[in-house]
Amino acid sequence: MTNHDEAAAVRPLTLAWVSRHLEAGERIVKTEALHGGITAEIRRLTIGAPDGSTRDLVLRTFVNVEHAEDGLNREADALTLLTGTDVPAPGLVAVDPTAAHCEYPSLLRTHLAGRTVLDDEGLETRVPLLARQLVAIHALRPAVRPREYVTLTTADTVVTPKGADAAAWAAAIDVIRKPAPPYEGRFLHRDFQPGNVLFDVLPSRPADARITGVVDWAATSWGPADLDVAHCSTNLALLHGPAWGLRFSEAYEEAGGVLAAAANERLYWQVRDGLACSEEVQQVAKTWREAGRPELTTRTVEERLNGYVTALMDALA
Repeated sequence: MTNHDEAAAVRPLTLAWVSRHLEAGERIVKTEALHGGITAEIRRLTIGAPDGSTRDLVLRTFVNVEHAEDGLNREADALTLLTGTDVPAPGLVAVDPTAAHCEYPSLLRTHLAGRTVLDDEGLETRVPLLARQLVAIHALRPAVRPREYVTLTTADTVVTPKGADAAAWAAAIDVIRKPAPPYEGRFLHRDFQPGNVLFDVLPSRPADARITGVVDWAATSWGPADLDVAHCSTNLALLHGPAWGLRFSEAYEEAGGVLAAAANERLYWQVRDGLACSEEVQQVAKTWREAGRPELTTRTVEERLNGYVTALMDALA
């Protein structure tokens, strides 16, 4: 077995566990570390068969991550549920949520074609595709619902960026002090954003992009569609500018999605997710730089977050 780089090396117990879930005669011939994961180490494993053919699997390993067992169980349940649906999700191969066999909690899944696309070019084509895909996810009606959504951000934990519009942020924080508005529950991805969507797109033909997969289902929940839409909106705002964050909710409705009827109810979810990002701007910016957006410094992302939150509050005025 060869490693693409040192970070791609699979730990011995995990390697043995993966090997037990391969077909007879198969072996791992190459490993490659994949960028983009914040909570998990992600590796692509190339599996060789006796006849010389190969296939790829993806290994997600949660190292020193709180609640890894819960997340992996939810992801395994979601991947099982999504089998046979129109949502292009990976197939589950094996899961070790308690690290009973591996060094750390791990999940092994099939590899999907395509790649994440975080560039500005072609965004006007990809945003409607993202919206239609999210509408399809929210249309699922599982026999057994995943757990109710959780929001970890509170009015007291928000980190107001340096130089932010103090009045707008104070007003936004006041919004999430109020009880959550009533909602009709939907099946949520809960981390639906460009970093978790795979595209087939040629650099020479960005307008012909198509979605080939949606990954990272560890936060699957039951809750308001507005929350998933708000999360993708925040990510688009930080990746591409506040205007794109505001655009996504429109695209979602154009694709047939239904959001809260009242403007103040929509604002609650939009603001809640935007403020939640304030607590992890540095980590998010670092992940995106590693994924090929070196200009997204922490300061740049903070400025975009401030612009987005301010725009949300201005829209309500």
